[in-house]
Amino acid sequence: MRPSGGIFQIGEKALETILTFIQDEPHKLESGGVLLGRHILNTNDIVVDQVTIPITGDRRRHSSFFRSHGPHQVQINQAWDKSKGTCTYLGEWHTHAEPVPTPSVIDRVDWQRKLLVDKFSECLFFLIFGTESICVWEGGYRSIFLRQLRRVD
Repeated sequence: MRPSGGIFQIGEKALETILTFIQDEPHKLESGGVLLGRHILNTNDIVVDQVTIPITGDRRRHSSFFRSHGPHQVQINQAWDKSKGTCTYLGEWHTHAEPVPTPSVIDRVDWQRKLLVDKFSECLFFLIFGTESICVWEGGYRSIFLRQLRRVD
């Protein structure tokens, strides 16, 4: 549930894609990408329809992930163009090799930088997929404050 009262939802296809990268085995590296989706008109609801996945240029380690800008930006632009402006950049996702994920200092600094520098409308979402749960944070445009969303089943 969002602080604004709206719902944040991850579509089935996007969720299935991310779940293939969960660090549920010792040899799996941290993964991440970009969230793409929609702001539902006349509501505060957000739907993630698709995600980018790790690609050439990304740096992956067991406990860190660095997303390269260029290749993911190409995919953001393609989604925007193909949807005629309805599929937009909503934020970032990555994995952690812990049951209930918590953001590292590096995660928080990176998220705050994105909130101050990236171009987006309204807010960005930051998802960390742990081995047993997913945690979501929301941050506003030109703000460094992050709010963790609470799960509604």
